[in-house]
Amino acid sequence: MSKRESIARYSLIIKKLRKHPADFSEILDYLDFESELQQYNYNISIRTFKRDLEDIESHFGIRIEYDFSERKYKITEDNFSEATNRILEAYDIFNALSISERISKYIHFDKRTSNGTQHLYHLLKTIERRKVIIFDYHKYWNNKGQTFNREAEPYALKEFKNRWYLLAKDLKDGQLKTFGLERMDELKITRQAFSYPENFDVQQYFENSFGIIHPENEKPQKVELSFDPQEANYLKSLPLHHSQKIIKDNEAEFVIRVKLYITYDFIKELQAYSERVNVLNPTSLAKQIINNAKTLLSYYER
Repeated sequence: MSKRESIARYSLIIKKLRKHPADFSEILDYLDFESELQQYNYNISIRTFKRDLEDIESHFGIRIEYDFSERKYKITEDNFSEATNRILEAYDIFNALSISERISKYIHFDKRTSNGTQHLYHLLKTIERRKVIIFDYHKYWNNKGQTFNREAEPYALKEFKNRWYLLAKDLKDGQLKTFGLERMDELKITRQAFSYPENFDVQQYFENSFGIIHPENEKPQKVELSFDPQEANYLKSLPLHHSQKIIKDNEAEFVIRVKLYITYDFIKELQAYSERVNVLNPTSLAKQIINNAKTLLSYYER
């Protein structure tokens, strides 16, 4: 059996037991159903199943044990990381796409250009090995699409809105910057080593950022937003920011509080909600949204 099928089977076992505990026969029935649906053979013996449980704990940090009182297998420890979750999501998508040729009339993709994922592997290895990189970078802002050569120390990768970004120290001015991977060309890995900054934590660095912007001389602010109640379920299932706290939830309004930097990308996100959101605090943000709306209106009044 291929590694792909093994990992897909691990994913199925995890999904089954995350819903509720199950005995081996119930797990086999589920695997048999998925085998027929996906046209892969996921059926296994009890011996292989027990080996799968060891692999699942080793690879994904999820411990599955047999509960003798219930006579069922259950998840007893779940140290599932976001990275691992994305890996299994990728396998789900890959499995779906593997049958897309037969059922292409039932699937529709967004038409988009490359988001730079071809650079992911090499950049990860470069970050791990602490090597300086050189690349050509296409700037979108205020430079009429000009290309600049960059030499940088890569620190981390970040995803935001289906795009990937590199956080790196630009050796031209010594500043930490984010570079969109889809705008990078001619990536070269040099032999020049660099010292990774002590105690640098990318999670902490972006803790109070909405997207990729991290203002150096600003403090995060508490923002209170009142949404149309029809937005409530969407914001519960996909929070605006990880700091989101629900303040009020009734038929009249849905109010949340977030703590973050008030940056261009956050303001842009709020404007996308149009009349369905009202900024309660801070008043400075509310005024900025109002001014932006007035500017937009002026374009149509000319």
